[in-house]
Amino acid sequence: MKTNAIYPGTFDPITFGHIDVIKKALKIVDTVIVAISETNNKNYFFDAQERMDIVKKALFSDLKLNKKKIKIILFKSLTTDLCKKYKSNIILRGLRAVSDFEYEFQLAGMNRKLNDSVETIFLMSDVENQIISSKFVKEIISLGGDVKKFTTKSTIKSLKQKND
Repeated sequence: MKTNAIYPGTFDPITFGHIDVIKKALKIVDTVIVAISETNNKNYFFDAQERMDIVKKALFSDLKLNKKKIKIILFKSLTTDLCKKYKSNIILRGLRAVSDFEYEFQLAGMNRKLNDSVETIFLMSDVENQIISSKFVKEIISLGGDVKKFTTKSTIKSLKQKND
């Protein structure tokens, strides 16, 4: 049986930390569904369609990852509803530091209460990517800093265009 995992997030923008989680997940599931949130409860740098285009360029053009194993979607629903729609009982979440754990633990518990057949799998990015956050990438680029250690070339291009 084919296993799908939902990897929800804002990806504003995608970073090497996110990409690490996707690559690791592909070692344990058949398909990773990168689910980009369209909800308006955050002040996004990029709109949903821009984030989707950036993720596609980063994964498929810059990194040449397998398009057959990664699906990229936009969503406005509960993640557990996505699990039903895509026949997945796995939600992927990335952990960077201990500070992420409490929030992620609560989120996993809430998702479990919403759908008790869903399991959350926590994956850690490699040590060199654990300090990366989309927030820091946006701040560094806005101050004219170099972010090539944190995200892909096409993502940097999009950040610079948006920042100008």
